Amino acid sequence: MKIAIIGCGNMGMAFANSFIQYNLVSKQELILIEKNKERGDILQEQKAGIVVDTISEKVASADLIILSVKPQDYPSVSAELARFIKPNQIVLSIMAGIPIANIQASLSHDLVVRAMPNTPALLGMGMTAFAAASAVGMSDIRKVENLINSTGRAVFLEEESLLDAVTGLSGSGPAYFFYLIKAMIDAGVQMGFEPAMASLLVKQTMLGSYHLMQTSDKTLDELIQAVASKGGTTEAALKTFQENQVAEGLQKGIIAAKDRAKELAN
Repeated sequence: MKIAIIGCGNMGMAFANSFIQYNLVSKQELILIEKNKERGDILQEQKAGIVVDTISEKVASADLIILSVKPQDYPSVSAELARFIKPNQIVLSIMAGIPIANIQASLSHDLVVRAMPNTPALLGMGMTAFAAASAVGMSDIRKVENLINSTGRAVFLEEESLLDAVTGLSGSGPAYFFYLIKAMIDAGVQMGFEPAMASLLVKQTMLGSYHLMQTSDKTLDELIQAVASKGGTTEAALKTFQENQVAEGLQKGIIAAKDRAKELAN
């Protein structure tokens, strides 16, 4: 398979590096289109693939074209890409907020897949949901899924509209996680710990708790209750969370992110 990536920022290169790491594509079959000269020079030095600074006939040789540019840059990109795209090529968009129908219309092209990854893809531990136009066959969907799985895990959605919810839940999710960790570290500092010690205590607690959750056959409610003995310290904390509607506030924030994703798509 030959792949062209338009826009080689962090997410575009996360995909490129994962493809190479798992031998899904060779560097000789990877076209990296990066208009920023400084960034392009770095990719050239790294010999990350075939690096070019313009969309040209080279794109026409690719089996898969990945759109990894900022949404506001897409109109100019689509005008250039439409000149070279071939009917049998798959277009995979990892741009936020631009629906499949808009991409199809701007490129006059039917075979479009839209995905919503998150930043842990930079480490090969991402969560990506994707949806496909009706014209994309199941064999091509499986090929795309296999590629995305190299960056972590992929789930296929029958309904593209759910991608707005994915944006609010897992796309923005790492920020919520970091937000909670920061709040816990700040609480540790308020209680007298040095920042480095508070950070160690919280981060290791989060890491251990994640693995316990993954390996336990208990539900999350049961795991919470296993820590929160009646009349104890954890129960006092949980009661305060409930009084301050922490869970409700978090849920409202996630839904607000979903609503904003929908607004940006219109």
